[in-house]
Amino acid sequence: MAVFPSKKFQSTADLNSAGARYRSAIARRPFLFFGLPFLATIVAGSFVLTPATAIRYEKHDRKVKQLSKEQELDVRKNPRKVDWREEYQRLRADKDLDDWQQKRVERLPGEPDGKM
Repeated sequence: MAVFPSKKFQSTADLNSAGARYRSAIARRPFLFFGLPFLATIVAGSFVLTPATAIRYEKHDRKVKQLSKEQELDVRKNPRKVDWREEYQRLRADKDLDDWQQKRVERLPGEPDGKM
């Protein structure tokens, strides 16, 4: 007999615990004791999250709603005044083009510079 046994000694209290019984049940029927509860959790989660998703979409629909016929006619009669120069300057300000400078790349000795 070996000096150190390969299997750990298990007391009867450890063998009768809920964890030990669950592990042995999973070993016998894995789908029934692991797969089925896992799938049930996924389905229950979808039922719980469905109202939250509906609320999210309703909030989005309130932001982006269709105009009524009266509102549509009002928009056509009194369109918003747009100053195109101001819009151009506003869009141009987003890109930092004021500090742009064209620079030539230093070439290695003997390397062609692309001029013909």
